[in-house]
Amino acid sequence: MSVLFGQQLSRSNLDKSVGDLVQVAGVRLMELSEGQEREVRIADVRTGSGLRFQVSLDRGMDLSVAEYKGIPLAWRSPQGDVHPGFYDARGSGWARSFPGGLMTGCGMTHAGAACVDEGEELGAHGRLSNTPATHVSHAAEWEGDRCFFRLKGEVQETSLFKDHLLLQRTIETELGVSTITLHDTVINKGTKRSPLMMIYHINTGWPLLDEGAELLLNATLTKPRDAEAEKGTDTARRLSGPIPGFKEQVFFHDLSPDTAGNGNVLLANRKLQIGLFVRFRMRELPRFIQWKMTGEGTYVLGLEPANCWTQGRIKERERGTLQFLDPGERREFFLQIGILEGEASMNQFIQQNRLT
Repeated sequence: MSVLFGQQLSRSNLDKSVGDLVQVAGVRLMELSEGQEREVRIADVRTGSGLRFQVSLDRGMDLSVAEYKGIPLAWRSPQGDVHPGFYDARGSGWARSFPGGLMTGCGMTHAGAACVDEGEELGAHGRLSNTPATHVSHAAEWEGDRCFFRLKGEVQETSLFKDHLLLQRTIETELGVSTITLHDTVINKGTKRSPLMMIYHINTGWPLLDEGAELLLNATLTKPRDAEAEKGTDTARRLSGPIPGFKEQVFFHDLSPDTAGNGNVLLANRKLQIGLFVRFRMRELPRFIQWKMTGEGTYVLGLEPANCWTQGRIKERERGTLQFLDPGERREFFLQIGILEGEASMNQFIQQNRLT
């Protein structure tokens, strides 16, 4: 059964009440038409619970604009959903086309800071977010009285005589439910061993992010990335309003998994009575990065499950933590982003996952 607008409905009852499912929920494809966003394909998804989000099909199937019952969830940069034709792969050029949004993918052979690794110049955060998806499809699939919306596509990272990685992504949500699930599979289609670096760059913003909001997690250790972050280690999870002249701080958290092997993080806003949770399988994503950028204009809190830190591929190689995929090998990733409404729901999530 699906719960819509306070009613439990079977498929039969819903069919009697609407002319088409899109009346209450579904996926619609569209194309942006202005400026640097021109010709970017978008999938607009509504679940019927109040959750609405967009998927940028030409930007690695990133999650873009998102809201819950009219409340924005994600920070957005002035750039918007920049067409990949404007991508600058050099140095920090990635920032010129970084839209923010609910989730920006970083990877696949490189993520994190720009660097030179074994003679190869690598721009910040890799190419994934600036690569169009192919073989895109979507469907509303009924399983008994439950309806699932599934959006699928593939993204390739290839270079002559170098790497050939294929990302197969399925984005799934359910009628009447406020959770987005990403099922990713990365396959090495090439003939050589390839580095694998993945960061799921989740960007929460105002009004969900606000003074008095709480970042709750189960960390055994928190490490500052650099001297600037070290200044804020004691207040890493304390959130304020926008601060003039604030400089970004990045923290690396070692999380304890739950009984199913998942990491769990919650941004709770008691004033709005909603929280955004992130759940990810730590077997493939053992790292969790917090990007705290609570400055004026750039007022964003990044929640970033990853299989690496953010200092670039050369640092991962030097530490001996750089992951690889052999030819024909595949790696699966599981990630959920969901909304909790009301004090009781947030407290239950906090207690179940031992968050502090």
